[in-house]
Amino acid sequence: MPRLVRLYIWSVAIGFAMSGGFTALLMWLNVAGIGGLVLGSNVGWIAVAMLFVFFGILFSGVQFAIRIMMMAESGDGPRGGLRQHLHPLRLRAAAAARRR
Repeated sequence: MPRLVRLYIWSVAIGFAMSGGFTALLMWLNVAGIGGLVLGSNVGWIAVAMLFVFFGILFSGVQFAIRIMMMAESGDGPRGGLRQHLHPLRLRAAAAARRR
């Protein structure tokens, strides 16, 4: 299996593990009354499943982005973007054309 695919699968696993912990913590601490709403409803499991999946997608994406950015090599390449050298404007020519 390619290295990047393994990295992605590992990042997804870590992201969904973090999502499970975060969702459980959110329900246990009853932040903004979410725990009470979920436990008081007969379809609260749908809300928990959606929180788990959406947090999993979010945390997986952030985990993968951080890992990819950490793979950058610090070489002698360009720094500070691709700067283009601008030539000075010829304002006298434009001003002389306006006077005529």
